[in-house]
Amino acid sequence: MRLHITLDEETVRELDRRAGRGGRSAFIARAVRRELDDARRWELIESAVGAIPAFGHEWDEDPAAWVAAQRRLDPRRVG
Repeated sequence: MRLHITLDEETVRELDRRAGRGGRSAFIARAVRRELDDARRWELIESAVGAIPAFGHEWDEDPAAWVAAQRRLDPRRVG
């Protein structure tokens, strides 16, 4: 799909220097995809905020003992 965008001259000069004239579209497509992926990840992170209560965790009293107990519950773990 074609898309018309406007960029200032300095940005285009740097784009050409980094991507080459024939590589503009691919470079911009990668940059947009990366930005969209980042935005999607941030949405997931922000939606998870508060999912674990800030108090009353099973591991609060003795985190090392809790971790050891969790490891013993997994039959794939040795030791």
